[in-house]
Amino acid sequence: MIECVQASGGLLSTWHVVRVPDPGQWGTLPEEGVLGVRNLPDAVARIGLRPGDPVFVRPDGMVDGDLLDFVRSKEFRNLERESKRNYATDTRLLLEFLSSRGVLWRKATEQDLAEYRDWRCRAPENPGRIGGTKWNREAAAFTTVDVSRREDRAADSVSARVSWLTPRTWGLWSDVGLRGHTRAGAPGSGWASRTEMRNTGFVQLLLSSGLRRQEGGSLLTFELPTQRLRHGRYCHGRVAAAVTRSKRCRVFYASVDALGQVETYVQSERAWAVQRAQAEGRYERLPVVWLVTRVTRGLKPKVQWVGRDGVVGEQELSRLGWRERQWLFVERPEGPEPAWLWLTEQGLPMPPERWNGVFRTANLRCEDVLLTRGERKIERSFRLAEVRGRSPYATPHAARHSMALYMLIVLNQLMETRYGLTKADRRDFALLFGDPWWLVKTLLGHADVETTKRHYLNPQELHQTGEKLQVARSGQGPTRTLPSCNLAA
Repeated sequence: MIECVQASGGLLSTWHVVRVPDPGQWGTLPEEGVLGVRNLPDAVARIGLRPGDPVFVRPDGMVDGDLLDFVRSKEFRNLERESKRNYATDTRLLLEFLSSRGVLWRKATEQDLAEYRDWRCRAPENPGRIGGTKWNREAAAFTTVDVSRREDRAADSVSARVSWLTPRTWGLWSDVGLRGHTRAGAPGSGWASRTEMRNTGFVQLLLSSGLRRQEGGSLLTFELPTQRLRHGRYCHGRVAAAVTRSKRCRVFYASVDALGQVETYVQSERAWAVQRAQAEGRYERLPVVWLVTRVTRGLKPKVQWVGRDGVVGEQELSRLGWRERQWLFVERPEGPEPAWLWLTEQGLPMPPERWNGVFRTANLRCEDVLLTRGERKIERSFRLAEVRGRSPYATPHAARHSMALYMLIVLNQLMETRYGLTKADRRDFALLFGDPWWLVKTLLGHADVETTKRHYLNPQELHQTGEKLQVARSGQGPTRTLPSCNLAA
């Protein structure tokens, strides 16, 4: 019915955070009501809470009114749902710390906050100490809740952790982690992954396009690119503004090979999952179903639908968030089918955050297959570089970093080697057409090229990185761990 955040980090749990469920996910409510409220869904809607909004429950079991007002405020309402979750989790930890000392959060002093920071970041008795980057996020969360507080930023924070893998390493990671291959490269005995095509197709799409996890994970079937570019190796599509971080539409490019893998998944694993769900009546039991009646064309395509209650709706495709997209269905001869591209084994839309679990499982399988038992017992951050290099570790965002770095190296080598441009020539070329950094910035959807440079190596390191990447790809020498990079091989 409700989702509670449990205590962590060694403190006694006194505060709780419950989150407003999505429509149809309330479950069976007790007859006596919850927190003294009988019809809780209607009461929640009347006070302006939305699905995913956090509600802070004090140690005495009562809802904190001041924090409830903040959750309903304009500042908090405009945050993304994942940001709301993170802010609520971080704020709860501080509330518990203060409560354990008998301090009301509204009356906390600068000394109280300094002691909390010391406990979170430096105290030896805290086994879950955090670094500067994590602390800055927590400080930002509490500053947002209480604007009278000055944000206390850490000096040891880093702007980003750049993690990328070579193409050869991605192949090893996919074969072992997603396809169940052995160390020798043969299919493992007893391996029976019913989502292998889905998982490998998703990874190849991200590697080819540089899409973020949420951007690639919330695509609809009719949004898959089909229009090929001039030489036929790439197709271009459009990312909806509502699922991007910048809330702006942009064009993305994906290779024909990657899209072919996705199409294979659509015609096999996905089709079987849909057939099973239709046969078992799963779609009829869903609380919200919007049956698409028309998708318009033009610069701002719109989606028109009709709900089960007969209510007709219409919205620009780019303005549909990922949760609304899960409610879109298309009519087939066998029955309704989700318009959402990536489905679970049960034939239901797979939320974007579930991909983290897919990557985590693949990483663990790589460790099980490629490392010894003794090496696996050592925490990854304490393993020797040689040991880490034998077991690839990937995340959805690592695919984006890998695509960006690969494009930077290729474009720079193309300008330097193939066209033999001098520094003066490159300056003139950049003034006329833009340089490789500008192109990669556009592909990634960054507003400022400086953001691209900060996150994907600086120009001085790029040439050396390209040389090492070429060595790693060719297998002519050992791999190297670069500064702020994860180069496994």
